[in-house]
Amino acid sequence: MAPNPQCAALAAAKDRKGLSYTQIAQQLGSTEQHVVDICTGATIPTTAEFNSLAKVLDITSSAPHDNAHKTK
Repeated sequence: MAPNPQCAALAAAKDRKGLSYTQIAQQLGSTEQHVVDICTGATIPTTAEFNSLAKVLDITSSAPHDNAHKTK
């Protein structure tokens, strides 16, 4: 079973789109593990990675400024 994203909005968007971490990684040109690490909070994404992930998942609202949404 794949790990759940740290952010509830991210988890909901991933479920709504019906995408696996592998499919998201392919669209981002990244590895599945890197996407999992970003989504679960193990890795802090760059602003570009965060924005690209939001675009793939059709997230249009701004992220709150808390620990689950930090960028480098």
